[in-house]
Amino acid sequence: MDTAPNAPGKLGTPVEVQDAMTYLGLLGAWIQQRRTELDALDATILATPDRAQLTNDMMLSLSVWQAIKNRYDLLLATWDSGRVGPTERARLSALIWGHLDDTLPDSGSPTAGSAAITGLSVSLPEACRLSDALAGQLRGRLNRSPQADQLAGRLRDLRAQVERLRDQAKLEPPATQPALLAQVEDISVRAEDLAGKSDRGGDIGGLLGPLEIRAATMERDLIVGNTKRRQAQDKLARARELLEALQLRETALNDLVTRTVESVTPAPKYAVPNVAALGPVPSSASQLDGYLVKLGSVSKAMQVVQDAYGKALDDRKALTDRLSHEVSTAQQAGVASDADVAALGAVVESFLARRPAPTQVVASLLDAYAAAVRLLAARDQGGQS
Repeated sequence: MDTAPNAPGKLGTPVEVQDAMTYLGLLGAWIQQRRTELDALDATILATPDRAQLTNDMMLSLSVWQAIKNRYDLLLATWDSGRVGPTERARLSALIWGHLDDTLPDSGSPTAGSAAITGLSVSLPEACRLSDALAGQLRGRLNRSPQADQLAGRLRDLRAQVERLRDQAKLEPPATQPALLAQVEDISVRAEDLAGKSDRGGDIGGLLGPLEIRAATMERDLIVGNTKRRQAQDKLARARELLEALQLRETALNDLVTRTVESVTPAPKYAVPNVAALGPVPSSASQLDGYLVKLGSVSKAMQVVQDAYGKALDDRKALTDRLSHEVSTAQQAGVASDADVAALGAVVESFLARRPAPTQVVASLLDAYAAAVRLLAARDQGGQS
């Protein structure tokens, strides 16, 4: 198996049990074979005079392989020898088609495209295709001299890669598709020329490697570009959702501020952030990160406003609750009907009923009411004794 097996299903759709069993078997064999191949390539690199130029690419290939192996181990654990239900089947689909948790670490000084791959989050099938492309690139750069059957196998893999390139190029933006498809067609024509030369007994060992590198590099760039576009689309959708949520929150906060100002005095003096001042969501990927930061800052500012005005309303309610408690205490002490206590309670109720209610004045009056109740209750108890 020279290339990774095709992954079953799609994101969001539970994997069929038979498809999962077949895929895990093929993937395990491919992972083992790819590791054996990478070890052999590594040994060849160590014996190559220009190994310094190939070490970074080798490290990158091993990092991709390790990320794939880690996800495969999670798949096996979820598979649990076939003891899977709907929940496990859905989890298998998410593990296959979701982003790998492991990022691809920096392989050192930048090589051809390594900096572009570093840190990208790709799905398992994309990582497998990356591994195929990178391994093919290493084989080509080492310019190994396999036997005729090995050359035939590499040509077969190259033809399959051309078909993948053609499919991936059709997913690119319309403006770039013609140029990309032209490149794919050129690789296809050259591959067929090499196949014809090989059939005629010609030596294609020195010609196949550079073409493999070209195809592998193009496939890698297409995968990376598609991943970056997907990430930009995710950011754009998140920015639009956050903007809409902040617009709704702004309206609710304005209502809260109005209600608070009408209910209590002194009221907090915070301005509700104007979401419209942020402007529309930018379409440029380079501007999205900064826009998302601004949205986060506005959200934090809104939380400050919400906390302040919400607390002011809560304080007014707490004063109302306290008045009820103090009146109940006076009734239990038998002093609620005292003229002064009753008059003081009426004053507190009068101030609480105002719009806006002066909360500091009410708090002071409540303190006086409570003190009067304690004084009269103590006096009555002293008289009885």
